[in-house]
Amino acid sequence: MKVVKFGGSSLADGEHFAQAIKIITADPQRRVVVTSAPGKRTANDTKVTDLLIKYAQQVIAEQPFQETVTQIIDRFTAIADYFNVPQAKLAPLAERLNELPNWHFPNNNYLLAAFKAHGERFNAQLMTIILQQLGYEARFVTPEQVGLRVTGTPNNASVTPEAYSLLDRFSFNDSELLIFPGFYGITLAGHLATFSRGGSDITGAILARGLHADLYENFTDVDAIYVANPAVVDHPQPIAKMTYREMRELSYAGFSVFHDEALIPAIQGNVPINVKNTQHPEKPGTLIVPDKNFQPADIVTGVVSGKHFAAIYLHKYLLNKETGFTLRILNILARHNVSYEHMPSGIDDITIILDKNQIDDQLVDTICNEIQEEINPDQLEWIDNYAITMVVGEGMRNRIGVINDILAPLAEGGIPVPIINQGASRISIMIGTYDRDADKAVRAIYHRFFAN
Repeated sequence: MKVVKFGGSSLADGEHFAQAIKIITADPQRRVVVTSAPGKRTANDTKVTDLLIKYAQQVIAEQPFQETVTQIIDRFTAIADYFNVPQAKLAPLAERLNELPNWHFPNNNYLLAAFKAHGERFNAQLMTIILQQLGYEARFVTPEQVGLRVTGTPNNASVTPEAYSLLDRFSFNDSELLIFPGFYGITLAGHLATFSRGGSDITGAILARGLHADLYENFTDVDAIYVANPAVVDHPQPIAKMTYREMRELSYAGFSVFHDEALIPAIQGNVPINVKNTQHPEKPGTLIVPDKNFQPADIVTGVVSGKHFAAIYLHKYLLNKETGFTLRILNILARHNVSYEHMPSGIDDITIILDKNQIDDQLVDTICNEIQEEINPDQLEWIDNYAITMVVGEGMRNRIGVINDILAPLAEGGIPVPIINQGASRISIMIGTYDRDADKAVRAIYHRFFAN
């Protein structure tokens, strides 16, 4: 049995719906379908999820919202019209959408989550209606019905272990198609809570594990996952097969084709993932598999750079003699709910690399002032133009001289490298550069390993 998930771009309009249905019905092993909310139809279009966020914000601010509601309904109506679905069958969706402001929510965060979740819910309902109209045995199934329970915050939920026990007991026959809305689950108190943005990937992985799928097919708008970002490297080589941990390492620095949190349920259930293109389903895509018995085809699997990093650098003589100084720094970060990414150090120096998305200028000043008071370094500096380039590959694990092959083209290109750090897994090397050099570094490393 296969679980199949379609992204928002794959379900943006009637034509894309028809292509998704063609894929679903072409393989009898595709029994479980996970839907995203309709994405953009054109570059200037608005995603349905963004319209739902706007709707929620208007309700919270007590502003007029009927125009936004009409826009949302029109998106689903246009898809239904493509398949000549009677308007009466859409009436329950429109009624529920109009009733949302009258629901009771513990706070506005729960309100926002519930509104957002309905893009996926309505698309799953519509997919079920269309499949039934076409003569297929399809059943709309909600997270409430299967016990997809979550904890955490309303807009950044995490699945509970109990959810897998409940999914294990969920029964369905071999002839029916199960249509699930992605992106959300149900809290223990019965409220809707969403995973992080793009979380339909997570729903698909949870169902693949919980329903013991043989394969999780994730259909999107690209032919495969590529060795490097096509916006940085012209026509990069596609990755035929990679391991879970290679994908995790690359996702960390910027690979965004597949949600990195969705790997966890797949890893736990040992379910292979196949990332494929909805418009070209005949192409093999990229297969993401366990690392056990994996034989890498290349030394390097991927190279990616993230420019959203900054660093706190401090220097103090005899720093290595001070007991617990790292713990004192980490306690300061923890007090302000800031996590660190890397912390390379020397005998008198330490650099703490942070995600700039977690921190603003005021918080930078606060943290640096507290470090100055607590540690009293001889030099303290905030560096806000770091980029991290990750070079990842199972083939690097037992290979001699890889670091030289990575650094040589950077030296030839005159690219400074202030930081180098090899991951504990030995399948990744982190190169710290300045953000102005990040793309150049990716191209140089790519051409060293893949140009020929």
